[in-house]
Amino acid sequence: MTNEEKPVWFITGCSTGFGRELAVLLLEQGFRVVATARDASKLADLVASHKDRALALPLDVTDADAIVHAVKQAEARFGQIDVLVNNAGYGYLAAIEEGEEAPVREMFDTNVFGLVNVTKSVLPGMRARKRGHIINLSSIGGLVSFAATGYYNATKFAVEGLSGALAIELAPLGIKVTVVEPGPFRTDFSGRSIGKSKIEIDDYAETAGARRKMSLALSGKQPGDPVRAAQAIIDVVASSNPPLHLLLGAIALDLARKDLENKKHEFDAWEKTTLSADYPDAVVNS
Repeated sequence: MTNEEKPVWFITGCSTGFGRELAVLLLEQGFRVVATARDASKLADLVASHKDRALALPLDVTDADAIVHAVKQAEARFGQIDVLVNNAGYGYLAAIEEGEEAPVREMFDTNVFGLVNVTKSVLPGMRARKRGHIINLSSIGGLVSFAATGYYNATKFAVEGLSGALAIELAPLGIKVTVVEPGPFRTDFSGRSIGKSKIEIDDYAETAGARRKMSLALSGKQPGDPVRAAQAIIDVVASSNPPLHLLLGAIALDLARKDLENKKHEFDAWEKTTLSADYPDAVVNS
């Protein structure tokens, strides 16, 4: 396969972290890449030596008009978008009661509605070609909830639900969907990029407060390698049978398995009560 035949990747949030490492690897491996970030000047070094295969674009995923414009520029340059990576997003540390409405809404605008709007802008081209792959960056926090990250959990649980429905809708059209669920990785997520509530309530010191401190202290010491994670995403897209769910890192796998076990135990323990809610003569088709 020549470079001109390799898929065109469109990636949001490429200034740091997974998005940047993914763009670097893809360009090294001969792919064509549209790298986006709110400040496109931070991408100059990425595209400098790959000008024939790389396009750096400014994109704030909360700006609907900017999304449409960026997608049109990408399609004008390369003719198509084969792989969309919805990577832009960030976290917010607060107990639920401590959460401030404005920053929480801003996070939902980026993590959920931004992802939706980018996807909706890219899908017409994928549907026309009857092929494509959408990669949605979620988190182990999209499967398992933790103190202090409830609002972030809510955005990623939303991404999980959207991705599952999207996969069902797009499968007959030849378009694949994978939702990626990393554990803790050595990116800026728990450092510069994370938001924090200005409110701290003493009653949550041993739950949300403790986890807030742990998350901030972990920054730069996480076990996950973003370069290896980026290669895992590339490998999944190259697969003939990619998963809907891709956990990344040993911690994510361990937490997800424990959560499944806990849920099964709870479902089984309350089975009688659960079944009592149906009409006695109801015929259930699952």
